[in-house]
Amino acid sequence: EVQLVESGGGLVQAGGSLRLSCVASGFSFDDYNLGWYRQAPGKEREAVSCINTSDLTTYYADSVKGRFTISGDNAKNTVFLQMNNLEPDDTAVYYCAADRSIVTLLYLDYDVDYRGNGTRVTVSS
Repeated sequence: EVQLVESGGGLVQAGGSLRLSCVASGFSFDDYNLGWYRQAPGKEREAVSCINTSDLTTYYADSVKGRFTISGDNAKNTVFLQMNNLEPDDTAVYYCAADRSIVTLLYLDYDVDYRGNGTRVTVSS
């Protein structure tokens, strides 16, 4: 059974940092690309960052570029999202996602193959 379990969300003041973790099980990192997307109340899903597990190329939304960093630990089947200099607009539920297509993770034009239940991030001003 494939599972993605996120952790690390919470309440933080603007300018603060959080590190999200996603532990994956039931599939190999070699077979799926990994990423994070978020959804704020009343808004569409937004792809935040993803990593091509074949060549380790990383991608970021313009809104988080320079502030967020995605990384992975293949030995622990874990992907991380380091979020620095958080802003109130970063408030959302963050989901870890896995998909065979990096394009799907970039554009969310289709439902991702797998996702976790999400972890809530709240940034106060």
